[in-house]
Amino acid sequence: MTVKEVSQLVSQELSPLYPETEIGSFVFLMFNHLMNFQRFDLHLKEAFEISDHITVQIYDIIEQLKQHKPIQYILGTTEFYGLVLHVDESVLIPRPETEELVEWIISDFGNFKPKIIDIGSGSGCIPIALAKNIPGSEVFGADISEKAIVTSTKNASKNNVAVHFLELNILSEELSDLGQFNVIVSNPPYVTIEQKENMEANVIEYEPHVALFVPKTDPLVFYKAICRFARKQLRPNGALYFEINEALHNETAKAVEEFGFSTELRKDINSKYRMLKATMK
Repeated sequence: MTVKEVSQLVSQELSPLYPETEIGSFVFLMFNHLMNFQRFDLHLKEAFEISDHITVQIYDIIEQLKQHKPIQYILGTTEFYGLVLHVDESVLIPRPETEELVEWIISDFGNFKPKIIDIGSGSGCIPIALAKNIPGSEVFGADISEKAIVTSTKNASKNNVAVHFLELNILSEELSDLGQFNVIVSNPPYVTIEQKENMEANVIEYEPHVALFVPKTDPLVFYKAICRFARKQLRPNGALYFEINEALHNETAKAVEEFGFSTELRKDINSKYRMLKATMK
């Protein structure tokens, strides 16, 4: 089969399940992963004959996509802030809005040599991107999942940065022995049970629920725990950064302010309040 024929096959097989733009993204990611194609290669090499070995792999990817498995888990990699990261079902797939949170921190602290900790580090996308882009920074990542720590450690090594990863439950453990930090950042679980009903099947069925969902009785439980930590461990001129639930942005800001912080909400590229910065009053 040629590149063009395979592209048409993917579109034909997946069109009942996915929009055309997403299928186009799948096609590129497949060829990029399996044959190191760039986007222009899909047009320049339409007549290129694909080996049977790669064709078999593409059929397998198509079948997994039909089961709504995320393409990033199928291929085992994703991109985040210019970095290539390994991802599997032990960690959330990094989102574009999280890149905006990273950009905010780099803008504020890129000219310093800050000590940083990311709580709930998952794949390590946030601390690795910060360590890569803030020279001289000392960066830590903490997560409750041992499997996530294995994944994030692998990603730090792959991207040639030093990040100290720790297994930690922020709801029951303290990190006082690590000293104080200039930056505390977190993209904690914040999806409510009500919101779960409107989520895509590929997220609910494959991404780790421990990193997504919060109790109905206290949807801000992780923000409060991290604020308690920050009250003790944030340096006087430091800052606390959160990715937040757009539906609870005012409630989150109010909860953070109750711990003695001043807050600033920021919208993402889609004009949704998805980020919050807090500093000591």
